[in-house]
Amino acid sequence: MFTEPPGRRAGFVGSVAVRLAIKTVAAGSLLAVVLFWLAGRDAAPAGAAGYGRLAALACTDLLLLQVLLMARIPWVEAAVGQDTLSRWHRWTGVTSFLLLLAHIVLALGGDPVVRVWQLLSAYPSMVLAVFALAALVLIMATSARRVRRHMRYEKWHLLHLYAYLGIGLAVPHELLLGDDFRGPAARFAGWSAYVVVAGAVLVFRLGMPVWRTVRHRLVVDRVTPEAPGLVSVYLTGRQLDRLPARAGQYFVWRFLDGHGALHGNPFSLSGSPRHGGLRITVKAVGDGSARVAALRPGTRVLIEGPYGRMTAANYGGGPVTMLGCGVGVTPLLALLWDLPYDYGTATLVYRTRHAHDVAFVDELEWLAHRRGVRLVLLVGPRAAPDSWLPAGYADYTDVEALRELAPDIARHDVYVCGPDAWAAAVLRSVGETGVAPGRLHRESFAW
Repeated sequence: MFTEPPGRRAGFVGSVAVRLAIKTVAAGSLLAVVLFWLAGRDAAPAGAAGYGRLAALACTDLLLLQVLLMARIPWVEAAVGQDTLSRWHRWTGVTSFLLLLAHIVLALGGDPVVRVWQLLSAYPSMVLAVFALAALVLIMATSARRVRRHMRYEKWHLLHLYAYLGIGLAVPHELLLGDDFRGPAARFAGWSAYVVVAGAVLVFRLGMPVWRTVRHRLVVDRVTPEAPGLVSVYLTGRQLDRLPARAGQYFVWRFLDGHGALHGNPFSLSGSPRHGGLRITVKAVGDGSARVAALRPGTRVLIEGPYGRMTAANYGGGPVTMLGCGVGVTPLLALLWDLPYDYGTATLVYRTRHAHDVAFVDELEWLAHRRGVRLVLLVGPRAAPDSWLPAGYADYTDVEALRELAPDIARHDVYVCGPDAWAAAVLRSVGETGVAPGRLHRESFAW
């Protein structure tokens, strides 16, 4: 019987503990909100307006939780994963928006225009609440899947940064004017939560990236074409041995090359960071990624990261099967260099639409010769819209093909990286082959 390695068990226990801690904090904060509201009900307006205050309190609490989830706290992200945090972030975002709408409807009553004017006249700081509403509307509008499809990542990311700044300025409105925060205990709890969240954002989203950028002073060394529309950027810097980056992780990169320099783009490392430099490989699909091919040597770089938990830390030993599509092969290539698998026990399934799209041919041949990596190229259009296979495998089901390509895959560590629809098809097949959840490594970088 196969037994999970101690390292994997320890990582799983740590992940469960962090998830439990996050859920406990969230539940505890919402319980505190209800208790503060109940304690102040005697002085609160009756009926709908009173429940409007409860909605406002819960909305404020979820707004703070929403921002905290995306504060990029390293040990939280390492244990939970950015994809899971993003799902929780979206859930708290939608719920807080609905609570805010409920608060507005319940608080304004039957004559909302007059009531809004009265509140703005009596409380100038209510302008912050208007900013909060506008920020949340902006976030909700640009988070809709159909809208995201038509937006460049750079613009979407910048809009959300401005929106969260608006929320950060507006939350004090509730703490300053809310009757539920007039007591010393409630006031202390509310401001403490705000300071903790703001501090986490300042330290991990601003302070740490600035410190690492200044410390390591990354610059572009050279840009090399790998395939049509695909280039690798080699970077050098100072004390890179102290940069806590691992193969399989990604950074948000800002290249100081003029126009659009402050727009960040998430790109994975495509080489092991232990080899004295960093390498990323980029496909020209957006405004920022298209500029990368024209970068000049010496261009300075701002970095945010590293992020991601699809690393060797979650590998417990034994055979490995990796499935990558297009530019999604880049973190898998880095992992093939880094993982301590035995000779002949690793398989890379590399999916492309055209033969000329295959990149890193020399490296893949070296890995095949020196480390026994088995390379399987799947080239061509899809066999079916919901399949991850090319047309040449039309006689196979997805699961049959996977078992053919990677026999005994249930005992393998499986790494998957590629476009979301393709990866979802792969994950369905992997799930049917009996691979244990702890052996499946997939992190979505979709925004």
